[in-house]
Amino acid sequence: MLAGVAAAGYLSVCGWLYFKQRDLLYFPQNTRLGVSMTDYTVKHGSVVLRGWRLNAGQGKALIYFGGNAERIENMRESLAQWFPDRTIYLVSYRGFGASDGRPEESALFADALAVFDQVAREHPGQPVAIVGRSLGSGVASYVAGHRPVERLALVTPFDSLRETAQAHYRWLPTRWLVKDRYDSVTHLRNYFGPVLVVRATADDVIPAPNTQRLIHSLQTRPQGVDVVQLEGADHHNIGTYPAYGDSLREFMD
Repeated sequence: MLAGVAAAGYLSVCGWLYFKQRDLLYFPQNTRLGVSMTDYTVKHGSVVLRGWRLNAGQGKALIYFGGNAERIENMRESLAQWFPDRTIYLVSYRGFGASDGRPEESALFADALAVFDQVAREHPGQPVAIVGRSLGSGVASYVAGHRPVERLALVTPFDSLRETAQAHYRWLPTRWLVKDRYDSVTHLRNYFGPVLVVRATADDVIPAPNTQRLIHSLQTRPQGVDVVQLEGADHHNIGTYPAYGDSLREFMD
């Protein structure tokens, strides 16, 4: 009897997580802002994505894909200073910032390709580099596997969201429940350009083994991977470390 009740409860939890997972995965609420606060748009189907363009008029370009719940506008000053010779593009995911729509993996991937394609058209014949942080590392990895990205920097990245979620919820069959998988290891098999991984040694969101598996997969490439470890940094304060900006700037030079 008790075993049956426990099994029913377990299945109920699994079912609830399956149907509510996107509400639990994406955190756009604290990123929302008015359209008038942005200065750059990308139209993708019926959705308008909004963000910012910095250092306009430079030949080379850099796209920044931010983390989940990150207010990417807070990166504008730093990115503009770190990369004065590149035009910088920060575009909020659908449902985040001032962008339309609701977030889910397939839509974010398609939107990211649309962002890259528009930026590439605005910089004909010029290199386009990408920085992806946390969730943005998964988005950036997908784009790199499908477009000619000049250089790819991944900050506090993971191997896949499915495996990362399983590491957090070991008592649930999470890897089989997750719809939005963000499988960076698979997507980067089709990318052959330079890659930098910046990891935080005190990261409390992305377990170290998940970052390490991604690094290992990249180390098997002939091109290898550059890895920078910021001692004492955690998932949220990594951007305050001077070595963070230094490592990105040196990699992009």
